[in-house]
Amino acid sequence: MTINDLQAHLQTNAQNATEEFQRLFHGRGGLFPEWKHLTIDSIDDILSVAFYAEHENENELIAMLKAFVNASRYKTLVVQRRYVKGSPSEVLIGTLPENLFIIENGMKIKLNLLSNQNSGYFPDMKIGREFVKENAKDKSVLNLFSYTCAFSVAAKLGGAYTVINVDMSKGALSTGKSNHALNAIEPRGVSYLPYNILKSFSTLKRKGPYDLIIIDPPSFQRGSFEATKDYEKIIKRLEELAADDCTLLSCLNSPELESSFIINMMKEFAPSFEFVKRLENVPAFASDDEERSLKNLVFQRKV
Repeated sequence: MTINDLQAHLQTNAQNATEEFQRLFHGRGGLFPEWKHLTIDSIDDILSVAFYAEHENENELIAMLKAFVNASRYKTLVVQRRYVKGSPSEVLIGTLPENLFIIENGMKIKLNLLSNQNSGYFPDMKIGREFVKENAKDKSVLNLFSYTCAFSVAAKLGGAYTVINVDMSKGALSTGKSNHALNAIEPRGVSYLPYNILKSFSTLKRKGPYDLIIIDPPSFQRGSFEATKDYEKIIKRLEELAADDCTLLSCLNSPELESSFIINMMKEFAPSFEFVKRLENVPAFASDDEERSLKNLVFQRKV
């Protein structure tokens, strides 16, 4: 795929873009080997571009993107270089709103495109949030590794009775509160606990049992969580936290670990949970190897 081909790809995909978030180009999935370092997102009238590695054609590509924006409905171009220390972002065209948010299925989530880390929103989890919204009515929900609480917003919009959000980051939980307010969600029935999950099972058990549990940890976060050794610790305590008919959404975003990593641990350490299905991923995030992409696994407890 040449830069001209990429431009044509953008023009085609952008024709259907709306105010809602849309990934226009997903090089990270490996379907376009020469562009594995590149993603391009449409956020209303903002074009957001991320480079995950340095590339000899970067300047030529940026020139094409500028021309594309100037000839389109987009007003702002933001570029982030994830391969540079600190992952700096810069606005090349236009300006960013002070209170920026994305829209996903009508739900609003705060967005920080100038953050040197994550923006506050993981777009590949869209179908996971849809699942939670569709299965949350009248349920008590435990949202582990809640980050900015997008799952919690989806659960409350789906009619959840209560949601407990747990994350070590007080800053992320503060953004989570803002996300609930942004969606006009009544604060009552939503809790934000700045806990180390691996050290808080007794407290979480007292607040249970839970009808719907979401586990969405980072694959690796130095000093707090490592999927290869810590996911097992959570699964071993699941049955203490779960209601008899509990639904579990177990998420795994490590390219090195396959679905069987979670499924086999569930069989061994939480046998009352039966594997139901793996949720399909968002088509725009297609991969040349789906086992290296996001894995959203649904289990149902039967006692």
